[in-house]
This record gives sequence, C-alpha cells and structure tokens, in this order.
Amino acid sequence: SKKDFDRLSDFIFNNYGIKMPEIKHIMLQSRLQKRLRALNFDNFESYVKYVFSSKGREEVVHMIDVVSTNKTDFFREPQHFDFLREIVLTEAFNHSKQRYFKIWSAGCSSGEEVYTLAIVLSEFAEKNFGVDFSILGTDISTQVLQKASEAVYSMDKVDVIPIELKKKYLLRSKNKEKQSIRIIPELRSKTSYQRLNFMDNTYSVSDNFDIIFCRNVLIYFDRLTQEKVI
Repeated sequence: SKKDFDRLSDFIFNNYGIKMPEIKHIMLQSRLQKRLRALNFDNFESYVKYVFSSKGREEVVHMIDVVSTNKTDFFREPQHFDFLREIVLTEAFNHSKQRYFKIWSAGCSSGEEVYTLAIVLSEFAEKNFGVDFSILGTDISTQVLQKASEAVYSMDKVDVIPIELKKKYLLRSKNKEKQSIRIIPELRSKTSYQRLNFMDNTYSVSDNFDIIFCRNVLIYFDRLTQEKVI
C-alpha cells in the first residue's frame, strides 16, 4: 500500500540516504518480494510491522542489502584511474617522496573498484621502488562485502581488463564450466572490508587516508546528504 511504501521510503532515506520517490514504488515492492518469501510473510503490511518491531532489527540489514544499488565495474570511469596514476601518485612520489599510500573505496560494492585500485597501485609500485599500499572497502550491503572479500568474478566482468593485466593479477578457475576468475592472493592481502553507513554521525574508520574514492556512491544521495557526508 502507499502507506507501507511511504513508511519504508522515509525510513530508508532518513537512515541510509537512499532516495525512494514514488516512482520507485514498484521497484521497492519487487526487490522486497524475496524478503517476504524468506520470512514467510504473505503481505507487505505484516512485513513492514515486523521491520519496525523489536524483533525486526536484524531484518533491516537484509532489507538494505536488497534495496541498495550495487552498480560497479572494473575500471569504471577510467579517467579516475588515469588521474590517480598520472597525477596523484606521480606527484606524491616525486615531490613528497611518499612511499606508502592508504586508500579508501567508500562505496565499494562487490569489490571491482577496490581491485582496480590494487592493480593500478601494484603497477605503479613495480616502476617506483619502495611503494606499498593498503585499501579499505566499505559498503552498506553485507552481501556485496562478502562477494568483494571472496574476490571471485565471472569472465564477462573482467573483459574490460587488458590482457597483460589479466595474466598478472587474475587466476582462472580450474573448473572450466564455472567460467570465473579470482584475484591473486598478493592483491587480496592488500585489501580489507567493513560495513559502514554514511548516515551515521561518526564513522568507524579510524585512519587518515591519502585518497578516497567516493563519487560513485555520492551520486545516489541528494545535495544536502552529499554535503553532510563530505
């Protein structure tokens, strides 16, 4: 019902910054169907009551998993990575003699951005002695964080990666029927993941970072939320 939709959309926006206007009514209904089936609810009214009850606190995490947008790709918007390599890393290394870089992929989704960063940094380190790095990936969805940590992707997801980089950084599954790859352990060891909600007043990341990739999460927020997060 519109009443149930409004209650959920207000809650999702106020607590997670995800915009849910009326035009997303059908989308929200469709995405939540799997949660109704998992919990054996036969109508949305019962589900909504459960979400807002004391028993439904854990369900909120599952609800956000299916509601959040997890669009991502390897080398998505490649000009970002060109700028990172050619300007940011080069100037920091040559002018400031910086050797260690701490990077935060703020809306990491299923990890493609994290491992793209790892490839770029690893390539840079090969050409510049003493360079090392670590990358933190955060997201609001526990499902995509699990996938990111596993670092297993279908072959079609890595088509965009140049062949010479595929050979260096990807391991093909021994089971040819799976048609999947996994990121090499050397890159995986440079990464870590944790769940984070940008609507929280404080963030549970205690470190300072040299570089933060956040554009592709900010685009889903309205202007006021963007300013608050920044």
